Amino acid sequence: MPLHVAPAPAPALRSVLTALGSPTAVREARTPSLRAAQGPATPELPLPVHVLDRITPQGLSATRLAGWRFLIRCGDRAVAAAETMLTPDGWAFSHFFEGPYVASTELALNQAETLQHSYQPRLLSVPGLYMLTLWLHGDTAADGAEGHPAATDLLVPLAPAPPGIAAHRPHPVADLLPVLTLRATRLPLLGSPAA
Repeated sequence: MPLHVAPAPAPALRSVLTALGSPTAVREARTPSLRAAQGPATPELPLPVHVLDRITPQGLSATRLAGWRFLIRCGDRAVAAAETMLTPDGWAFSHFFEGPYVASTELALNQAETLQHSYQPRLLSVPGLYMLTLWLHGDTAADGAEGHPAATDLLVPLAPAPPGIAAHRPHPVADLLPVLTLRATRLPLLGSPAA
């Protein structure tokens, strides 16, 4: 089934296009693949990036929208990504980057295209576990900037995933949440003094 990619805010896309058109922004980016790319670089597949700041023993806290991420394609593959952020003046370009999450995101999106149901792709970052997932939201008509994972949504951990969590394997939120909750609530104990 096809993925239903939510449209990014027009100012976010414009800011990325402006950065791609700026020799200074591309030259100063720490992305050798983007600097060395031959041919036009185009932003594709805008994904809202939601952050899960806290996981409590009771489950998920609310997520918040942190920005929009665009895969930057040159030829037949993504060579980098561009991140935008919300500022007091609206959406603005933040930075270009590359690394394992670019290829991992592209792979996860390609795998998601083969699933039996339609989904709206998003990214969900879990900073407390150093984890990024492709969040496949079941409501394809939803506003991509809002909401939090439903029990029936799928989370696909991107590589590199935390130890013991399989990357590129879709997990229903209801199944993966207890694992994340256990790990996240255990972490503060590591730094606490012995009683």
